[in-house]
Amino acid sequence: MKTPLLQRLLAAAAIASALGSATAADYTPTVPSAPDKLSTARARIADGQFAAAIEELKRVNDPASADWNNLMGYTHRKSKTPDYAAAERYYDEALRLEPAHRGALEYSGELYLTVGNLGKAEQRLAALDKACFLPCDEYSQLKKAIASYKANGNRVVAAP
Repeated sequence: MKTPLLQRLLAAAAIASALGSATAADYTPTVPSAPDKLSTARARIADGQFAAAIEELKRVNDPASADWNNLMGYTHRKSKTPDYAAAERYYDEALRLEPAHRGALEYSGELYLTVGNLGKAEQRLAALDKACFLPCDEYSQLKKAIASYKANGNRVVAAP
């Protein structure tokens, strides 16, 4: 028979597990009852429609949101004609707003690899190591990207 305390601990562990397993261009908001005004932009990103995603994000216009800034950085980085300087500005703003934003830490680390700044990518990995209570996908993905970068003579090689 489970005690009330044990039941609460098991419920808390289940919630933490569910929140920690989300992967997307950023992490999913933790308040499920709040409407997600970024859902259309996320759908455009998932479909690889980065120009349309940027337009949707401009329409939403929420620069006080770390998630919004992270998505803006991601779309600028992944666009057909990438704008790495804009991507870095948006990632930096996301991290100013929320220093432990796992999506912005991972994606800015990937950006730094793309522009050849291994040191900054490794700084982001170290920050992710602190931000993730348990191993998280963002940490694993950036660690893998850094290992690949090093194995390929300090250059990014696109996955086949």
